[in-house]
Amino acid sequence: QVQLVESGGGLVQAGESLRLSCVASGRTWRGYTRGWFRQAPGKEREFVAATSWSGGSTYYADSVKGRFTISRDSAKNTVYLQMNSLKLEDTAVYYCAAALEYSRDYVKYDYWGQGTQVTVSS
Repeated sequence: QVQLVESGGGLVQAGESLRLSCVASGRTWRGYTRGWFRQAPGKEREFVAATSWSGGSTYYADSVKGRFTISRDSAKNTVYLQMNSLKLEDTAVYYCAAALEYSRDYVKYDYWGQGTQVTVSS
């Protein structure tokens, strides 16, 4: 079956780094945009970053631009989110997702992982 599996979350202090990974399986992923979203308690799910299938186009939320980097290894069906200079407000459950077209709207994404918790402490 189709699966997206995230890993790499954890507890870090403000200013530190984490790298999230998301491995996709169960279907052909050629042509799919891959994205990362996050959801903090009591808040809506929000767009973080996305990359085209080729990796040639990347998109970021203003809140993470310059600190986070999204990349993908299409041969491994894996997408990464390198998160540097983490802030308290980055604390959330991070989800990877896949869609046929790029969008910042989470409802446009067809496939989702189960999420991985990122907690940033002071």
